[in-house]
Amino acid sequence: MKKPLPIGRDNFKDIRRNDFYYVDKTLLIQELLDKKGEVSLFTRPRRFGKTLNLSMLRYYFEDTKDAEENRQNRELFSGLAIGAAGEQYRREQCQYPVIMVTLKSAKQPTYENAIHCLQETLADEYARHEAQVEGSLKSQADWEKYVRIRERKGTEQDYLTCLAFLSKCLKEAYQKNCIILIDEYDVPMENAYFHGFYGQMADFIRSLFESALKTNPCLAFAVITGCLRVSKESIFTGLNNLRVYSILNGNYSGYFGFVEREVKEMLAYYGRAGNLQTVKDWYDGYCFGETEVYNPWSILNHMEDVVSNQDALPSPYWANTSSNSIVRDLVDKLDGGGLLKEELERLMNGGTVEKPVHEELTYDSIYDNQENLWNFLFFTGYLKKISARLEGEEQYLTMAVPNREVSYIYKNSIRLWLDKKQEGFHMLPLYAAIEEGDTEKIEEEVSKFLEETISYFDYGESYYHGFLAGLLKRNGKYRIQSNRETGIGRADLILKTPKVRNGRAVVLELKAVKRFQEMEKGCREALRQIEEKKYKEALRQEGYEDILAYGICFYRKECMVQMPLDGRN
Repeated sequence: MKKPLPIGRDNFKDIRRNDFYYVDKTLLIQELLDKKGEVSLFTRPRRFGKTLNLSMLRYYFEDTKDAEENRQNRELFSGLAIGAAGEQYRREQCQYPVIMVTLKSAKQPTYENAIHCLQETLADEYARHEAQVEGSLKSQADWEKYVRIRERKGTEQDYLTCLAFLSKCLKEAYQKNCIILIDEYDVPMENAYFHGFYGQMADFIRSLFESALKTNPCLAFAVITGCLRVSKESIFTGLNNLRVYSILNGNYSGYFGFVEREVKEMLAYYGRAGNLQTVKDWYDGYCFGETEVYNPWSILNHMEDVVSNQDALPSPYWANTSSNSIVRDLVDKLDGGGLLKEELERLMNGGTVEKPVHEELTYDSIYDNQENLWNFLFFTGYLKKISARLEGEEQYLTMAVPNREVSYIYKNSIRLWLDKKQEGFHMLPLYAAIEEGDTEKIEEEVSKFLEETISYFDYGESYYHGFLAGLLKRNGKYRIQSNRETGIGRADLILKTPKVRNGRAVVLELKAVKRFQEMEKGCREALRQIEEKKYKEALRQEGYEDILAYGICFYRKECMVQMPLDGRN
């Protein structure tokens, strides 16, 4: 019986006690203790194991004041890599009071509701420590404040410094400094920006963090995780003890996400070693420091599928969980055309872009310029580093789309944008040209529309088929059939009036070529296919008498259109 996969589980104790498959990341503990950083911030894309790692740190370091519970927590690490790291690390187990809070609940549309959710989270952490703190505080006023926060009745001022105050209370109770773990620290900032109360939320988070992390005499060390490095001027003002480990930094590079060795071991454990190339194409491609990294969320979900069915097809699992609004916003900016459209086209066809990198951003500056937008895409996992160079004092990154899963996210966003853009096209000249047999006008109109869009799929027939079908589907005069059985084959597109008597049908057969000089040949092949497959004959049998046929060939954004020598019918 193989171990179950821990999909959607980010509690270390739950995973270990219930014998889920666990990818051992416990040497993160060793590296943290060796580096002795006071405040460490790890920025990684969403669903890359940040919450699980913080949970692991909590169960390793936390002294629960209950000997049996501490013993059980030590057992969670039995057989894991940290156990063989040395006695100096084992001595640190169950030795500290630990505060752990996640800020990801603050996703509400108003400041009041978002703050309420944060207050609920903080109150829950107060309640978790109440048994250890009760009776140990020297001041009755401190105990009354503790109870106010725990009962969700604190004043606004109480909550501004409540993490620092909790660390003070725990130091009095334990006579030891406290470890503070903060997960998804930037979620309140991102949410506040998109809902219009960024300044208010920044003031609250700044006060919360400064009091707890800046010159806090009760702090042993702190670990913070998030998606983006928010600038010090935003919420980390004056925090000189902060060490940031972004995806550009080589330290801790293998602890968030799965490295290839771990993926191979998992595939072998479940008897699916032959699936390596598929998961590599779809979910690999990230580069943290110089370490190759796979998306762990997608790997686990795909593993569950292939364990049941070895031939299960890969899916864009990450696309269904992450907030992809940033990609949609990038695509929405294409209406200006120019360089941005060219760069995105190049990315979608397997190319690269080079941009200056700025690690410190604020959410309210992402849309100030395109450089910030590209940086946001990189640090949140929608682009990967290919290479880096220094020009003067500025670092430039050459970036590409990481894998087929992320490519799907871009392409889906482009499809939505294209549908929206096509609604604004003036289509009457194209429709009239099709009905009148004006091939030159059809070429002109289709090429014009192609120039305003973005191409991908390496300009394959499937791209042009979807593009032209999208243009024609809004013509209320005709029904459109796509790849329907007609004659002895499948015509690419057929337009038919609902009424057969005195009605009209149009057959469109499409070809794509790799050289401009081959376009005329492509048109002839399309027309020959219409004739050989008897597409028009099938329409005559339905009762249509007025039938038009077009062979259409595409090369990049060029279009050529030809009709049979007999024209209509």
